[in-house]
Amino acid sequence: MIGHIHSIETCGTVDGPGMRFVVFFKGCPMRCAYCHNPDTWDMRGGEEHTVEDLLAQYDSLHHFYKNGGITATGGEPLMQIDFLTELFEKAKEKGIHTCLDTSGVMFNRNNPELLAKFDRLMKATDLIMLDIKHIQPDEHEKLCKQPNANILDFAKYIDEQGVDIWIRHVIVKDITFIDSYLDELGYFIGGLKNLKALDVLPYHNMGEVKYENLGMEYPLKGMEPMSKEDAIHAREVILDGARRRRREDANQD
Repeated sequence: MIGHIHSIETCGTVDGPGMRFVVFFKGCPMRCAYCHNPDTWDMRGGEEHTVEDLLAQYDSLHHFYKNGGITATGGEPLMQIDFLTELFEKAKEKGIHTCLDTSGVMFNRNNPELLAKFDRLMKATDLIMLDIKHIQPDEHEKLCKQPNANILDFAKYIDEQGVDIWIRHVIVKDITFIDSYLDELGYFIGGLKNLKALDVLPYHNMGEVKYENLGMEYPLKGMEPMSKEDAIHAREVILDGARRRRREDANQD
């Protein structure tokens, strides 16, 4: 089986636990206003790789990944779910930790054939880093040009499957950096029993140059970057919402 790959990073340090072999998949249906990898959207271009080829590259550097593993990111890896599953299954046979960095946008519980593919993938996945772009449906569509109902349902599905989950959330001034939205996000993720971590990422404009080089208009041109202090505040608001949800759930038990 052939996978369409944008690029490979051999020493990833922010894409899961430990040092990671990071595979950037081609293809993404999301059009997030702050995306810094618009060159991954189109499935065309990039490089063609087999699972065996990727694992051979991993094995050649395996001593670097003693406490790490393989991370699939993108783009949206779930657009190539068959290739992704084969990669993770073969990796698990070798005892390699597998991490999926995804928006979850491809999930559809009402499609039996697709759900069976997700069930199979979950068995070979150790950790899912789920990017929740915006908790509010209408605001999510404005930001990403896609609905978020299937994304939030995917979070619940991951939890049902017993797979560890990390939530990632980017804060953008006047878009996601609003306390009521952050609290609502926290309340939602507070219901996830297998939640292991929360990463709040401050918006940066480093992708603006890439858009210019690609001859594309940058949707958030002129938007000011967020600070580390902003991220600390946002994280605390989210965690407050999560704690409230957990207290309520505990009182109902």
